[in-house]
Amino acid sequence: MRERGRTRRLFGLGVRTGGAMLRSRLGGEADWRALGEALFEGLSELKGPAMKLAQIVAQWDDLLPPDLVDELARLQRQAEPMPWESIRRTLVEQYGELERHFREIEPRPFASASMGQVHRAVTHDGVPLVLKVQYPGLVDTLESDLVQLRRIMRLGRWFKVPQARLDALFEELAASLRSELDYHAEARALARYRLRYAHLEDLLIPEPLPELCGPRVLAMRYVAGTPLRELEAASDAVRQRVAATLADWLTEELFTHGELHADPHAGNFAVDDEGRLVVYDLGAVIPVPERHLQAMMQLLDATLAGDPMAMDDAMRRLGGRQGQGAPLALYRESAEAVAPLFEPGPQDFSDVRVHRRLRDLSPKVWAAMDRLQPPADVLLLSRTLNGHYWNLVRLGARLDMYARTEPLLEGVRR
Repeated sequence: MRERGRTRRLFGLGVRTGGAMLRSRLGGEADWRALGEALFEGLSELKGPAMKLAQIVAQWDDLLPPDLVDELARLQRQAEPMPWESIRRTLVEQYGELERHFREIEPRPFASASMGQVHRAVTHDGVPLVLKVQYPGLVDTLESDLVQLRRIMRLGRWFKVPQARLDALFEELAASLRSELDYHAEARALARYRLRYAHLEDLLIPEPLPELCGPRVLAMRYVAGTPLRELEAASDAVRQRVAATLADWLTEELFTHGELHADPHAGNFAVDDEGRLVVYDLGAVIPVPERHLQAMMQLLDATLAGDPMAMDDAMRRLGGRQGQGAPLALYRESAEAVAPLFEPGPQDFSDVRVHRRLRDLSPKVWAAMDRLQPPADVLLLSRTLNGHYWNLVRLGARLDMYARTEPLLEGVRR
């Protein structure tokens, strides 16, 4: 009975969302604030994959109405916690008698997320930890929610997205969500990233404790930090230092190691007292094939050159163009919007003129969806990079992206 109630509620939220999108698409008015409030209340209680997807969608600041984004963004920091007794049962299944391993575990969660919540703890040796505990029954809930997600994604046909592309996107999302349930894999990712990026003095990855990790509990040394969303009061020097660290780390991730942190919502990042960027969550790390990197750099090179025909050729190499008639006017506008961020010297990511151009492009992108159809893996890569871009915007970053990208572009031009 409870599962049927969850299914009905998810489907109802999906239909309400689809109706608002259709009204907007047809030129009508949609109450995005009311929809966002309904989604926040419903998904905060339901948790699981549906809430996770809403958090992902909330990163798409350039595509969604601001009122809707504001409400969905609350899921990253104000989600309703699960009762302690439910969490405690999972911990007991993992450890047996908790008193044997821990001097203390705080019943009140340190953070509540979509797939689990985090509790602070202290070992008998006095080591401060955090325990990331997966919500009970999440494996079964995931598969049930994915059934509803597939149904809801059919609404994409209203926006000229072919069913084959919707199916591919669904499979990519499903694989990503299933992988986040593997806490052993996340522990390995934490250890790998700590070793790989030890030379980046301004980047801090918490240390996993394998002897205390299990399938549904991830144990890490506690690292205090101010969440990225709360850095408005920090000095400009701190924010610029963090922004430079984030940009340098992402560049090395992509172009040296062919991987990418794929869950860029601001709740996964913080800044410690020394001004170092802290990355708390590595549950979603995706491989980035070399061919995608090459094609994306070719697209950037053509964009900065303002060459719409070369942009269309790069889009076809990415597998992101089909149908007749290249949207050349859209390419030109995109180049004009993006190019200022890559001019020589530090460029201001908080420049509202850039954001306005990007937002103005959104309805034109949707209108060209019969010709612009990026593959699922490229779409997720693009949206992930977009999420990291908006983190740089929140930091008020001033970065010399020309100096970072020009050596990479020279390699593409050879």
